[in-house]
Amino acid sequence: MANKDKNRHISTSTALDDEQRVKVLSPGMLVAKRFFRNRLAVAGIIILISMFLFSFVGGLLTPYDETQVFKFYDIIEKDYAGAAVNTEFQYYEAEGETFPAVAKAQLILAINNGEDSFVSKDVNYSLINEGKDFYRIVQYQEVARIVTKKGISKLTPAEGETFTSEMESLYLKAVEEGQDTFEYDGTVYHILQNGSTTVIAKAKEISIVSKMMFSAYSQDTVIDYNFRYAAEKAMNTGESRFEVNGSEYEMDLDVEDNSAVFYLLKDGQKIEYALASNMSINAVDKDFLSIEFKAAVLNAIDNGDTSFVFPDKDGTEVEYRLVRKNNQYTIRKYTETELINVYESPSKKHLLGTDGNGMDILTRLMYGGRISLMIGFLVVIIELIIGVILGGVAGYFGGWVDNLIMRFVDIIYCIPSLPLYIIIGSVMDFLRIDPKIRIFILMIILGLLGWPSIARMVRGQILSLREQEFMTATEALGISVRRRIFKHLVPNVIPQLTVIATMDLGSIILTEATLSFFGLGVKFPYASWGNIINAVNNIYVMTNYWFVWIPAGLLILITVLGFNFVGDGLRDAFDPKMKR
Repeated sequence: MANKDKNRHISTSTALDDEQRVKVLSPGMLVAKRFFRNRLAVAGIIILISMFLFSFVGGLLTPYDETQVFKFYDIIEKDYAGAAVNTEFQYYEAEGETFPAVAKAQLILAINNGEDSFVSKDVNYSLINEGKDFYRIVQYQEVARIVTKKGISKLTPAEGETFTSEMESLYLKAVEEGQDTFEYDGTVYHILQNGSTTVIAKAKEISIVSKMMFSAYSQDTVIDYNFRYAAEKAMNTGESRFEVNGSEYEMDLDVEDNSAVFYLLKDGQKIEYALASNMSINAVDKDFLSIEFKAAVLNAIDNGDTSFVFPDKDGTEVEYRLVRKNNQYTIRKYTETELINVYESPSKKHLLGTDGNGMDILTRLMYGGRISLMIGFLVVIIELIIGVILGGVAGYFGGWVDNLIMRFVDIIYCIPSLPLYIIIGSVMDFLRIDPKIRIFILMIILGLLGWPSIARMVRGQILSLREQEFMTATEALGISVRRRIFKHLVPNVIPQLTVIATMDLGSIILTEATLSFFGLGVKFPYASWGNIINAVNNIYVMTNYWFVWIPAGLLILITVLGFNFVGDGLRDAFDPKMKR
């Protein structure tokens, strides 16, 4: 060891061309020395390393996913059902028939004008008044037509119909007795008089129009058209018993409340079948509401109560609250409900709380950092590729090539970027572009609009470099133009490119954050620092939930400062006039 140190040459020369001194002052070492002596540049490097570890390593270590929604169960008061005095006509169509919405509008006009028929889309309907606010809509199908001229009648069957002599005899008998209907073979035929023309037609049931609401006692009971018609007709005529669909029913009518309970008479027993009233009571979640529950609601409304108690399926007494607004009632009760854990304050489980979608903010900041940093680097790469190629070609060839490329650069500079971003963002929203594809489209657009400054810088540097002696030597050696540009000229511009790219990274991150803030960039459910800050669009959130937007804003600020510190440090380090 001693012999090794003894044989080592130690120079005491202070000449600039001394061998050891030249090694120490190599360009790379000198740049690195100048850079690391700059405290702000070192701070920038530390910041950027921290941001990359936070975004890329932190996302792997966090126990949560970027789009994971946190929920919890709580007992809250919710709308259970609604009740209202029905003032609108309800339509109950016959089986297999359809009553169009346009026809319903014409029906209301006919009722208001006291008419007994109306026409909708070339279809004739007859309106039969069966009682108070109770109508039956039929459509007549012509069977035969009788035209009388000068006392002579001619009967002509309708196309596809048969009118027998027996039917004719029944018709003449009905006319003599002053009736407007007759029955043949179980079918009722109507005699419609219109001047000298008489039409014999069959009535086809279309719909019942009424303000009465029917509710079944059993969930399995289906109240069909025939029962509804017979039951409401009995309410208007006062008949306590009626038969329909081969079964006999009994009615218990409450005239004061305009309601009725219908019982099915079977094997000598009265089985509760249906309830009719002018109150509409419906469940919010389309649950089956029993008649007993509806009766409890009606009783509470009649008594003016604000709440009532009714047992649930398990027999547990549940309190319901009635909230009245005009003639409508909302029935509310406390229910165990799954809720999204929105805007939870920072805790051990969620160090920065949760956002308005119930997602962990810290996790979304990590994944958002990946997106923001990835967009910054990929956009800079796109700008460098386009800018170096076009700038290098323009600077080397000059002349019309240079003039053409520079005019193209001027055109790109003149494009209003913000309106273009807004238009493209609106188009992507209309086309419902997938959020992943949207991120790549955003990168391409930012890259295509950001390269002109790099192209101009590269062109200016190469214009001065191409006249130097080493370029004359490459031309004398017959090196190809491509190698002259990209092997000998462009490497001399790398220091300036490094500085510009580093400074540009910060501005691109700010641009992406701005676009995402305005809803033009990265879309939900994917996170970026910009769309996380979008929460401050709500003034209440901004003033009450600082943990939602301040951390993202600080990360953007610190990251951009880090890139600016590194860019300034590289610029000073590459400056040959610097003596540090």
